[in-house]
Amino acid sequence: MKPTGTDPRILSLAAEVANSPEQNVPIILLKLKEIINNTPLGSSELKKIKQDIYCYDLIQYCLLVLSQDCSRIQGGWTTISQLTQILSHCCVGLEPGEDAEEFYNELLPSAAENFLVVGRRLQTCFINAAKGEEKDELLRFFQIVTDSLFWLLGGHVQLIQNVLQSDHFLHLLQTDNLQIGSTVMTMLQNILQINRGDLLRIEGKTLHSILDEVVFKLLSTPSSVIRSTAAKLLLLMTETHQEILILLRLSACYKGLRSLRNKQEPGTEFSQELGQLIALLTPKVYQEVEEQKLHQAACLIQAYWKGFQTRKRLKKLPSAVITLQRSFRSKRSKILLKLKRQKEEEDRRLQLHIQRQRAMRLSRELRLSMLEIVHPGQVEKHNREIEEKSALIIQKHWRGYRERKIFRQQRPSLMEYKAAVTLQRATLKFLAKCHKKKKLFAPWQGLQDLTDERRVKLKQQVDDYLQRHPSSQMSDVTSRELHSQAQEQLQHYLMGRVLEERAQQHREALMAQINTNIEQLMKAPSLKEAEGKEPELFLSRSRPVAAKAKQAHLTALKHLQAPWWKNLGEEEGDEIDVPKDELSVELGTLFIGGTKPP
Repeated sequence: MKPTGTDPRILSLAAEVANSPEQNVPIILLKLKEIINNTPLGSSELKKIKQDIYCYDLIQYCLLVLSQDCSRIQGGWTTISQLTQILSHCCVGLEPGEDAEEFYNELLPSAAENFLVVGRRLQTCFINAAKGEEKDELLRFFQIVTDSLFWLLGGHVQLIQNVLQSDHFLHLLQTDNLQIGSTVMTMLQNILQINRGDLLRIEGKTLHSILDEVVFKLLSTPSSVIRSTAAKLLLLMTETHQEILILLRLSACYKGLRSLRNKQEPGTEFSQELGQLIALLTPKVYQEVEEQKLHQAACLIQAYWKGFQTRKRLKKLPSAVITLQRSFRSKRSKILLKLKRQKEEEDRRLQLHIQRQRAMRLSRELRLSMLEIVHPGQVEKHNREIEEKSALIIQKHWRGYRERKIFRQQRPSLMEYKAAVTLQRATLKFLAKCHKKKKLFAPWQGLQDLTDERRVKLKQQVDDYLQRHPSSQMSDVTSRELHSQAQEQLQHYLMGRVLEERAQQHREALMAQINTNIEQLMKAPSLKEAEGKEPELFLSRSRPVAAKAKQAHLTALKHLQAPWWKNLGEEEGDEIDVPKDELSVELGTLFIGGTKPP
């Protein structure tokens, strides 16, 4: 997504890069240096310009140029060194936004790797150069590339591990040239001063290779600058990482470090650094340092352990008291609750007993009052009415209990019935939806009349299609022939469709007639019970059916009228030939479907 408010200079530069040939792209990209230098350092405007450069893929163009051969680029090493400066300045302080993962995981490691590849190419050209001026210029370009790489690593510390593990960096460090080696050693020292923790994160084989090269330069290089830098590097490594000091002290590969005492030059800075390194590598000093560190670690562990035990005991004291109080209060509350419940139960029993006595007393008083009011002759009748009412109340309660019991027993079947009703309702709804869909997707009912607006719209669509898909040239005669053929085929199709529709209607009429006859025969009474016009229901409207029925009737009559000896040897399914004139008798009185009677 392109940012809003882009700098017009970046826009014009990006357009120029996109429209220019490949050989002119590096020279155009050098204009970025002027844009960056004219912007105040650390300002929000500079951050915005870097974001615009990244969004318009100008950084990717710089990476592509650095990966090309120097002989194909205009300006040679001058252009490449300036592009490395531009690339490092653009990547440091850049906020990629949404593409942060791609920027940090792909673009930055690729940029660091390209810087190392350019450094190796410059190293090769420097070694093969014959003139002194050319070597000085190549060395200056190499220093520019290393400074750009250091600037990039200072802004993105996570790249240090990738650089230290790179094979190109190891080849640069293993050079025999004093000037290239001094520059690489200085860069390594500056890198470790930025972040010393990444040194132990690299692979063990790579770490041993770096240590071997630094120790080799310290022991065998005649240059005092390289030896001083190597000594500073070893001091920096051993002071930061105890594992490296133990490795230098105990490994048999670094026994040559013991001969450093003979190479001390008193009164120089290198002598002081070498003395510090020898003091660290001396067994006595190393043992004292180790014992002191172990003593401090043991004291620290003991202090933490004693503090933990004391705090644990102090924490347990109040918790024990609290637990004891909680258990006592819980037991006391349970006893009190039990006593309270027993008292409430006794009070409830006493209340029930009092209520029963009061009810009994009231009922007796009511009976006595009723006996005083009622006439002596009606006492028996009154007692009978009271008994009947009591019986009715008892029956009512018993029937209610019985019905509730039956209802509880029938509840599962009732739930099943409700579930079946629910399923039926859902099925009926589903079938109604299917029927509605069938109505929606009914067969084609014919063409609708076109309105003028619809005709104009269809003509416009046809014209647009013809413009997009122009047809091949065709003569008028061929077009007319094709038109006449299409018209004939259309007419043939329409005529055939009319005949099919008529045949379908005829079939439907015949099926309806057959269904009607079947229904009438199913509903008709037997011939023995038929009265009035009911035998007419057995008359068929079809001539073939009537003829077949007449033939079967005459056959049955001949079987009945023939002597018994003629029926010997005949089976029940055999047919007898009936003359055609006998079949035509009385057929005229039958109603034939589709014709009028004479």
